[in-house]
Amino acid sequence: MPEYHIPVLAQQTLALLEPKPGNVFVDCTVGGGGHAAVILEKILPGGRLIGIDRDQEALDFAAKWLARFDEAVTLVKANYRDLDQVLAGIGVSGVHGVLIDTGTSSRQLDSAERGFSFAEDGPLDMRMDRSEPGTAADLVNELPERELARIIRENSDERWARQIARTIVAERAKGRIETTRQLAEIVRKAIPRKAWPREIDPSTRTFLSLRTELNEEYDALRTGVRRAVEALLPGGRVACITFQSTEDRIVKEAFVELSGKCKCPPNLPVCVCGAKAVIRIVTRKPIAPDEDEIRANPRSRSAKLRIGEKVY
Repeated sequence: MPEYHIPVLAQQTLALLEPKPGNVFVDCTVGGGGHAAVILEKILPGGRLIGIDRDQEALDFAAKWLARFDEAVTLVKANYRDLDQVLAGIGVSGVHGVLIDTGTSSRQLDSAERGFSFAEDGPLDMRMDRSEPGTAADLVNELPERELARIIRENSDERWARQIARTIVAERAKGRIETTRQLAEIVRKAIPRKAWPREIDPSTRTFLSLRTELNEEYDALRTGVRRAVEALLPGGRVACITFQSTEDRIVKEAFVELSGKCKCPPNLPVCVCGAKAVIRIVTRKPIAPDEDEIRANPRSRSAKLRIGEKVY
């Protein structure tokens, strides 16, 4: 998919989701349609795929890429945290499989005007849905220093969050921070040179923190995993592909809770919390890309795949 991106962990996801002809599947973050296409090839004839995305540009591309599958595809502009409403709106009561891929597409990252990356200078935007108000520039220029520091620290485990927030506030007093290059340079200045990470740009975690906060990505993931499980028919499976530790932790914790792990204090003789197993965890440890995939697609290197199966 030269115009969009290469779907990550596609074959591993396909093998574990086990799509079959006649199945109904949901791709909660359809992007350019890479994962959707390989799923559709397995669920036809008779199958249906519902593709959801917040990004209208992604949906427009997916519509072209998946046009060959004709009426087997339904595309919906929505946030997957509202999966229950999406399915009710199109008359679907249950599905055989759900995929959630939290990655930002190469098309989004490589588009300077979207403001997701500092590789090229562009407006400090970062909205997944560009019809929504508010941009990353608004966060950077308007939030109090303490709130900025909290967001940067909590959303990406950035140890230099306080210094970064302090430097941002000092710089914005001289004039509004409007571009990705401006912000990247400010963050680099805030972190001591000897403390710069070896494998990523020093501003990477700050950009990640602002993007996830602006788009409420962690909240969407927490809610979306549960909505996905609720939508599954018995025996159906949900696959979650994440790209950073916080996201993987959210999925892991949701799976553990939904698998019926008791929450009672260890000193209680019997369980009183009423925990019930809704899913069976298929992947006890997350699946990561192999060396060949990482070599072919370096952006896949941090991906992790977890699978759960609905038990009733």
